[in-house]
Amino acid sequence: MNRTLFLISTLGVGLTTGVAQTAAPAGTAAPTPAPAAAPAAPPQAIPAKIALIAFEQAVFATNEGQRAVQDIQKKYEPKKSQIDSLAQEVDTLKKQLQSAPTTLSDAERANRLKTIDTKEKQLNRDAEDAQNAYQADLQEAYGKVAQKVSATVKSYVSENGYTILLDVSNQQTSNVMWVNPKENIDITQAVVTAYNASSGVAAPPPSAPSASAPAARPRPAATTTTTPKPAAPKQ
Repeated sequence: MNRTLFLISTLGVGLTTGVAQTAAPAGTAAPTPAPAAAPAAPPQAIPAKIALIAFEQAVFATNEGQRAVQDIQKKYEPKKSQIDSLAQEVDTLKKQLQSAPTTLSDAERANRLKTIDTKEKQLNRDAEDAQNAYQADLQEAYGKVAQKVSATVKSYVSENGYTILLDVSNQQTSNVMWVNPKENIDITQAVVTAYNASSGVAAPPPSAPSASAPAARPRPAATTTTTPKPAAPKQ
């Protein structure tokens, strides 16, 4: 019995020594545990300085933008006169047919109706073609001026310490629902003034008021806002 206990005790000591030697060999320092990663710093709130701009209106309010619109309108004046003349002719033919005597034969009435229909279709084609060409020229002019005005906008907001700039050109798509009118945060006119000063383009001469002058300003092709167009011919 004593011999059995002695063997068990000897085996237990040997196993303990082997484990100790395996975990930490003699003369070898124990590995130092890696330090815990420092927690990430929480994001810091930055006081916002907000500005609003009606960018598209600003582009065509610049001296260069106004000159571009005037040049395009002048380019299409002959075509507009031609369309107006044809519209007047169609209108006159319709009035003549309406006031024609009852003795007018069916053949003559049908002939007049055919003439009116032919001229009216030509009028619509000419007006549509002119409208498409007019809008294309406006979009091209807008793109050229807008690219340069955009650089002025970036410089202005940077120099004046703005952190957020919102475009309110189109109220239908703008996310700005309300602005305190007492807060002077609309920089549209300031950007127009800054651009005029840097561009060196003089203000265009005032043009005489015209019923055919477009009332709306053009927008980029990607948007749905109506662009300036020639006056619609009378039917």
